[in-house]
Amino acid sequence: MYIKDLKFSLWADFIERDYLDNEFKELINSGIVNGATSNPAIFKNAILNSSAYKEQLASLKSLAPKEKYEALAIYDIKKAADILKPLYDANDDGYVSIEVDPYLCDDAAATIAEGKRLFSEINRKNVMIKVPATTAGYKAMAELTSCGIPVNATLIFKKEQAISCAKAFELGVAKYGSNVDTVISVFVSRVDRALDEELAKNGVDVALSGIYNSADIYAQVESMKISGCRTLFASTGVKDDSLPAHYYIEKLLAYNSVNTAPINTIKVFYENGSKERALPIQAKTIEEHFKKIKSLGIDFDSVLDKQIADGLESFKDAFKEILESL
Repeated sequence: MYIKDLKFSLWADFIERDYLDNEFKELINSGIVNGATSNPAIFKNAILNSSAYKEQLASLKSLAPKEKYEALAIYDIKKAADILKPLYDANDDGYVSIEVDPYLCDDAAATIAEGKRLFSEINRKNVMIKVPATTAGYKAMAELTSCGIPVNATLIFKKEQAISCAKAFELGVAKYGSNVDTVISVFVSRVDRALDEELAKNGVDVALSGIYNSADIYAQVESMKISGCRTLFASTGVKDDSLPAHYYIEKLLAYNSVNTAPINTIKVFYENGSKERALPIQAKTIEEHFKKIKSLGIDFDSVLDKQIADGLESFKDAFKEILESL
């Protein structure tokens, strides 16, 4: 636990083979991170840009592209899980996430089958299966948790999504009959990137919409008190150079939460960030900000819908690029 009193965890949003053998271990040993996340875009950058995969790839020539990808990804996830296992054994998170094929996001049965298969093949208890928060995804989340499989619900931008994820986890855990660790990954900085240019033109404070939206979702998740379920703040690297690199970690520091961030963001926060609790934020403060947005004729709900659609497409595009290159 990065901040024990707050039950706050800091996870590295990065996977790459050489990094796992070196810097990742250092971050864990220093008590800076206690978990890791991955997604198709992260694996795309690692596999296509690192020489560390060449030797294994040479041995996979007879396999189909998706089989090659899974072999590479599973190797890395196993390695990360093994490195993190002492933390998991000490009840200090120690989780690493792997995402199901994003092209299955609207197929519950296929998502369930792939999630179970990946969890079985990796064969590590401290692995979370990452599932996008779609209608099909909620069904998959309930089924996977009912089998005792930890789940990372991803690509959450709206409170309604978070509620559906939490209800799915509640249903799954009830069927399983024991605790299952889950996280609801709320994306932050992409919201500000979509709105800030227009807000700045109209004199409305920027770099707050993502914070307030996430704070509102966090309060909702906490109020539901789902066993083993926490809010995870994702997309917390800054896109605006005028902001401190650790801005979205510091501003979302909350009890019983996780923040997954790029390595450089984590380092800057470790060295310079305030460790004071930042959430909850008063509902009135949040409401006033979004009233200003509405007064500009901006449909915030539509903005979030577009972010969800764009996020799914970006994961699909990254996955497609990996498979085409393999």
